Amino acid sequence: MQVLQAGEHKFIFLELDAEIITDVARQAGFDIKIKDGARTLAVELIAAGRNSPLLLFDAADPANLGWFSRCQFYVDGRTGAVMQTPMALANQLDRAGKPHAHAVRLNITKELPASYRLPGKAPLTEKVFYQLFYNFLNALTKTGVAVCGAAAVKPLVGRTEG
Repeated sequence: MQVLQAGEHKFIFLELDAEIITDVARQAGFDIKIKDGARTLAVELIAAGRNSPLLLFDAADPANLGWFSRCQFYVDGRTGAVMQTPMALANQLDRAGKPHAHAVRLNITKELPASYRLPGKAPLTEKVFYQLFYNFLNALTKTGVAVCGAAAVKPLVGRTEG
């Protein structure tokens, strides 16, 4: 991790290792493709061999109350931001233009304000990010991730039609 300064602004620059992210994704049961950019990592995740869709559900649907109550991660449906993390989620589309049930895209921000903190005021380091990433992938496959609001990110389980 580096601290960068631009005038009076300070930034944290996470030095994320693509190999470690790949290993974490494989441990969680995903095939992964990574594109490393200057300020972000673009990650394509595919849960190959999975029979059921990834557990990305509509938080507004009353039928999903059980999932919502044990949810650890929430996605802003308009922007794709995974709330209180440096990640943004997007659906991958199949050839018909519908969301692919076993694949998502993540955009991981490597450059953050120096004041950036995780819930509980914990500072973000590379080691903490790898744990956060693993927990997020497990949530996609085991406990569920809630989509709050509709627009850009479409739920993959539950009632998926508007």
